[in-house]
Amino acid sequence: MFLHKHPFPPFIPKDANKLIVGTLPPPRFSTGQLKPDDVNFCYGSRDGQLWPILDAIFAVGFLYDNSDEAIMQRKQFLISKGIGICDIVASCERKKVDASDAGMRNVQLRNLLGYLKDHSNIDTILFTGGNSKNGPEYFFRRHIKSFGLKLKLLSNAIPRIHQLELSNRKITTVSLTAPSGSANRAVGSMAVYKQLKATCPKFNTFDFRVMQYESYFIKKA
Repeated sequence: MFLHKHPFPPFIPKDANKLIVGTLPPPRFSTGQLKPDDVNFCYGSRDGQLWPILDAIFAVGFLYDNSDEAIMQRKQFLISKGIGICDIVASCERKKVDASDAGMRNVQLRNLLGYLKDHSNIDTILFTGGNSKNGPEYFFRRHIKSFGLKLKLLSNAIPRIHQLELSNRKITTVSLTAPSGSANRAVGSMAVYKQLKATCPKFNTFDFRVMQYESYFIKKA
């Protein structure tokens, strides 16, 4: 059994108003066996799309390699935009050493509510995935249920939007389409994607994510 520990601590700038929440990076980030074009930071997998999506939105010109400069670029970007990253899974066990959410067993969660209480400016949580089993929203629901809290549905359209009342705060949660290739089939089946593809044959699943993410990353950035 492989013990998969999250290799990165939460990165939450002091004045962050948005928080990106996923599960775990691929196991190679925990074992230190990075590929040449991986970035040793949150969402740094060469196969992930979060940083390319943000690059397309903000035209940053991120580096995609193992350098310290690539890491610093991302940290400076997050600070400048008031965005934090705090994946919800601290560790899990796996029979198969891969990055699938479905393969996680004996999952230990981070105290995300504690981080939200420590950072009172956060008003938006951006899940990099939905409420399917072992997804970030799924685990967040389980986490807050233990505190007697639950999410209130605001919009059932994709991306689904909910609201969490925490003390005297109202925090909006948005379940974005996962920035990974595994979600491409789901994107391709969406009616809105099919309509856009029919209008513009060159439109692809990456373009769809850029369009979706832009609405939530530009707001209050």
